[in-house]
Amino acid sequence: MRFHKYHALGNDYIVLDPRDFPDWAEPSGDQIRAICHRNFGVGSDGILWGPLPSKTSAFGLRIFNPDGSEAEKSGNGLRIFTRFLWDQGLVRQPAFTIETPGGEVESVIRGDGRLITIAMGRVSFDSRQIPVTGAPREVIAEPITVLDRTFVFSAATIGNPHCVIPLPAITAELARQYGPALETHAHFPRRTNVQFLQVLDRANLRLEIWERGAGYTLASGSSSSAAAAVARRLGLVDDEVTVHMPGGTLGIAIGADYSVRMTGTVNRVATGTIHPELFLPPA
Repeated sequence: MRFHKYHALGNDYIVLDPRDFPDWAEPSGDQIRAICHRNFGVGSDGILWGPLPSKTSAFGLRIFNPDGSEAEKSGNGLRIFTRFLWDQGLVRQPAFTIETPGGEVESVIRGDGRLITIAMGRVSFDSRQIPVTGAPREVIAEPITVLDRTFVFSAATIGNPHCVIPLPAITAELARQYGPALETHAHFPRRTNVQFLQVLDRANLRLEIWERGAGYTLASGSSSSAAAAVARRLGLVDDEVTVHMPGGTLGIAIGADYSVRMTGTVNRVATGTIHPELFLPPA
């Protein structure tokens, strides 16, 4: 049972090629949790299960969070999967498409494969698409109360849900304290990713991220895409933005229709074999 581990700005994923797991229709929740565990498993922020057949794209991909739930889309995961396909010789052209449950994206490989651009799709602020409870509307600058504090948030989807909270200053502790309560707030029937956003200037943002199903995260491509689009919608930034996160930076280009192109690096970490003993309970 071979695995391939990569990180994108410290957001690490394990790629499992279904051809290496002929007895698995897909990884179970228990298997995902065991593999992703930082102490008892290989350790990662999620599992990329692919390549899979696709009727619309060159490749299909499914993305699983470390708690066993499935994610519709992941920007960092897509860059990692793109690099994996390149490393395995499964692609020969630098541009191709990938189908995810959150929609089709286009990948473009640059240079030696470490720098990758993903056309992430169009960001929507429509409550019905995200989804957010209440009357149909664009969810822009609304109050939300969790624990002991009321924030002003905007919501967005780029194939997966996001709650973006602009603040004058942000910290990792803020994300860890309020992220879990925001992720599971009643406003978000499918839960949500959470971004605490600080605008540095019209071309630079900072993010602290609490990721749905994964927890505190050093970097996130879909979070960067959604947060930059929200900042643009609020008139706080221009259409090309560098997003600064604890794990590094991503370049985000926002189109007139809020379509997003994301560019960032990927690092190869390890290739190895998962031993069946990993799935046994501790003694």
